[in-house]
Amino acid sequence: MKTPRLGFFLLLAGALTLAATFTRAAETAGLVYELRTYTTHPGKMPDLMARFRDHTRRIFEKHGMVNIAYWTPADAKDGAADKLVYLLSHKSRDAAMASWKAFSADPEWQEVAKKSELNGKIVAKVDRLFLSATDYTHAMDTGNKAGGPPRVFEMRTYTATEGKLAAVDARFRDHTIGFFAKHGITNLGYFHPTDADKGAATTLLYFLAYPSRDAATASWKNFREDAAWVKVRTESEKDGKIVAKADPLFLTAVDFSAVK
Repeated sequence: MKTPRLGFFLLLAGALTLAATFTRAAETAGLVYELRTYTTHPGKMPDLMARFRDHTRRIFEKHGMVNIAYWTPADAKDGAADKLVYLLSHKSRDAAMASWKAFSADPEWQEVAKKSELNGKIVAKVDRLFLSATDYTHAMDTGNKAGGPPRVFEMRTYTATEGKLAAVDARFRDHTIGFFAKHGITNLGYFHPTDADKGAATTLLYFLAYPSRDAATASWKNFREDAAWVKVRTESEKDGKIVAKADPLFLTAVDFSAVK
């Protein structure tokens, strides 16, 4: 039998959990996210970085875009020398379109672009993906603690088995994110593509952070071997696998990223 004091603390814990859930929802409600990957022409990565560092991010903000994070792939095979991956947020999809139109037409930006390309074009390819936050995500932990070491990041893209995206979300919402935290993995953000032709019904894209690459390896080993997690996974897959494919990409935050 619960004592009155114990009952009070259980009620308080429940209320705090509920409040945290509402806070997370409020932080991301209605926002549209945009993940962009730029591939540079050979040898032009320093020029792209300088343009973003000195000009582009500020002009983005001028036109209502919010800079969240900027990374480069950590490994050469994934484009460490020629790719910039970054995440923005907008108030809505229409706001995103309006911001990009105003940015492109801004005389300051046009002058910056012209000067930066005097020796040739910088960007060879742009990949764009609009995202919506899941109900179990929250504003990204920037990690910018004074004197703190830089973290290692990972973007993981899960393709659900047909008709199983809701089951993937349920497993993450109710179990996986808790197990990640238990094993030293920092949950940063969980998203779905907003467009059908980009995987809206099948894709979960999420970001994690670790103290180091070795820590990432150790954390995943401990996570996968956790008996409680194995039980959850087995139960969730009693009617078949729910994840058809998982694509990991390790990332390194650039010096001008808000998330480090």
